[in-house]
Amino acid sequence: MKKLFLIRHAKSSWDDPSLSDHERPLNERGIRNANFMAKLLKEKNIFPDLIISSTAERASQTANIFSDILTHTKKIKYDSRIYEATTQNLIEVVSEIENINNLVFLFGHNPGLSNFANFISNHPIYNLPTCAIVGLEIPIDNWENISRNSGKLIFNEYPKKYK
Repeated sequence: MKKLFLIRHAKSSWDDPSLSDHERPLNERGIRNANFMAKLLKEKNIFPDLIISSTAERASQTANIFSDILTHTKKIKYDSRIYEATTQNLIEVVSEIENINNLVFLFGHNPGLSNFANFISNHPIYNLPTCAIVGLEIPIDNWENISRNSGKLIFNEYPKKYK
């Protein structure tokens, strides 16, 4: 049994027009929300074996906040395929995960993350707002066997749910 938690990056800043989309950092609300959501996972005793993140600054910052709060001691794995990813890109990324990792966090972007969540999940997921977390339980032993509708939705949380 594998568990995959898809986490959309927290709210990003548009303050500096000279930055490319890839370089945009989190804004203050994004930092607060990332801290809040990471603490929510900690309270529920959900700790990853592996963290994979997009190379974009806002996703990287979000992943690092979660890693710090959850005291994840392993190095975050960065993968450029997650930025502007298609479902096929994300299938490839997940298929390459070493099977010793049973609970994985993947930090990415919309629309790719929402599309991928809907591909895997047995339950419709209409939209992933910023810093949303979708947890899927997948009855496989090998990450290469991930497939359409193979995941059971076990977690679906986002910051505005708590406002």
